[in-house]
Amino acid sequence: MGLISEAVPRLAVLVGLVGLAACSPAEQPQRLDQSRRIISLDYCADQYVLKLAPREQILAVSPDAEKTFSYMRGYAKGLRQIRPQAEDVLVLQPDLVVRSYGGGPNVTAFIERIGTPVLQIDSAHDLDGVRNTIAAVAEGLGQQARGAAVIAEMDARLAALHALPDAPAALYTTPAGVTSGPGTLVHEMLRAAGLANFEQEPGWRSLPLEHLAREQPDLVAAVFWGATNHYDSWSAARHPIARRQLRERPVVSLHGAWIACGGWFLLDAIEALATTGSGETAQ
Repeated sequence: MGLISEAVPRLAVLVGLVGLAACSPAEQPQRLDQSRRIISLDYCADQYVLKLAPREQILAVSPDAEKTFSYMRGYAKGLRQIRPQAEDVLVLQPDLVVRSYGGGPNVTAFIERIGTPVLQIDSAHDLDGVRNTIAAVAEGLGQQARGAAVIAEMDARLAALHALPDAPAALYTTPAGVTSGPGTLVHEMLRAAGLANFEQEPGWRSLPLEHLAREQPDLVAAVFWGATNHYDSWSAARHPIARRQLRERPVVSLHGAWIACGGWFLLDAIEALATTGSGETAQ
């Protein structure tokens, strides 16, 4: 459900909350904690807030913060969780709201209208984009030093990877039978691991079954989403041609939390791919 709900029963609540936000500082309730109070609205925003913001400043995170596809789920334990709905956000009177997609397309204008700034996290399409996102969010949180440290660790881990001869071709696949070609962060991830992307068509698309019938990749990068894999549903990944690749080719199992959002944690996937591509055993 989007942040701006159209449900009639909530109208009175929203009017009251907006009125509260419009009060002068002297009229507003006294806060127990005068430090910055931060709310993140979705699990992509959660990762950055949990990594970069001091824990005592985190007022609330999204309900997905502890799910298996949340990389920073361990750090989310014990924190308040909040639904991305107007009355839930406004009643807590945050000093800053951080979002990637949470709350729907009109959330930023709505929240800023009542005087609370919103820090928007945009999608990254390559590793430079990830670096820029980390730096931008760190600056928005007033934590530039923490952001610089995360970027430095990323670069050090990338520099430690050894170039692979002849760039083995890797086929990326999800349980739903979707793969990814040039112009995506997954493509850049494969390249950073020293691999060539078996899929040469740009963007996201179904597994190229006809291509797989004629040619085979050197390895398969299969993302694992835990309980959300939906193995009981049909997809291109269940086609005999695709299943043969999973049986006959080396498979790198990628945790969904490594690649669900563009972030520094993509390095876990890159290192796993580079290890298998070099012929070593992945951990």
